[in-house]
Amino acid sequence: MKISKNINSIRRSIMRFFTKNMSTSKVSSKSIEDPAQIKKILICRPNARLGNLLLITPLIKEVSSTFPNARIDLFVKGGLMRIILKNYPQIGEIIVLPKKPFNHLFAYLRVWLNIKRKKYDMVLNVDKDSSSGRLAVEISQAAYKFYGDIINDEEVKQDDYHHIAKYPVYSFREYLKALGIATNSNPVATIDLELSKEEINQGRKILNGKFENQKQTIAIFTYATSDKCYSELWWTDFYELLKRKYERDYNIIEILPLENASQIRFKATSFYSKDIREIGSVIANTAIFIGADSGIMHLAKSVHVPVVGLFSVSNCKKYEPYGDGSIGIDTNIKVNKNLYILEMDRILLR
Repeated sequence: MKISKNINSIRRSIMRFFTKNMSTSKVSSKSIEDPAQIKKILICRPNARLGNLLLITPLIKEVSSTFPNARIDLFVKGGLMRIILKNYPQIGEIIVLPKKPFNHLFAYLRVWLNIKRKKYDMVLNVDKDSSSGRLAVEISQAAYKFYGDIINDEEVKQDDYHHIAKYPVYSFREYLKALGIATNSNPVATIDLELSKEEINQGRKILNGKFENQKQTIAIFTYATSDKCYSELWWTDFYELLKRKYERDYNIIEILPLENASQIRFKATSFYSKDIREIGSVIANTAIFIGADSGIMHLAKSVHVPVVGLFSVSNCKKYEPYGDGSIGIDTNIKVNKNLYILEMDRILLR
């Protein structure tokens, strides 16, 4: 593990060296008179984490809305993006960068050659701090290149500008203005798994099979990676609080992680699956989801369920769930768990 981290650190240092003096987003002297002329777009987010991939769906929706005739390719890591974008009609090729480049060196180089060889009308980088994403934009053959940076530093920014799902959309809108394209002034779309009716119905069948009553269900996710994970003691105390408050009127189900671990030692009815769309379909039929900052928390938000996200390490304002009445709670500030219950009441009774 330590060797792997050292190799990754070296790789990132090399990438930063080559991209540190890279140019910013190029605003062509030729504006885009007709959005229909944009036919092929590449969006770059070379990351493999479930949450980070779900968080770019608002940008994909924005691009699709702006250029409805364009095919959109994605440059990512891992195999999750194909699953996430299953029901997105404008998606073309998904170019996958190996997670461990030094173990798959030739495949790694082939990806970069593929990006260099292909011709796009527009190439967009999602994360302005991603060296790999910026490099992909730099080497691509495209008339319009967006590196993910801010075009106009002096423009007044929205209060939620720094949210990781929103700032790429706001920055993209600034870029479009510079190209002479009328931009969308609507609120940024929420993240979206785009479940089909059939998937939602199947999730309802699975959930109904877990309980012998018609009560609504509260979903909890007690796991998270590394320091984001709350202790067994913390979750046991909170689970008992949930039961006292809601057990008479609601079912409680624990969504289990890939590791099949439970911070409440499997005391609640639980659901386990390795299929993220199936997990999402089950959560989509619950009344509310509560869990720590994680990929599954973002998955719950992507199926349009009110989410209470618990943050103890990550920047709450940057990663908090939004839309459908969702909130993020900084548990370092609000340490009284009864306050979380009050927030849940507010959501459930709205």
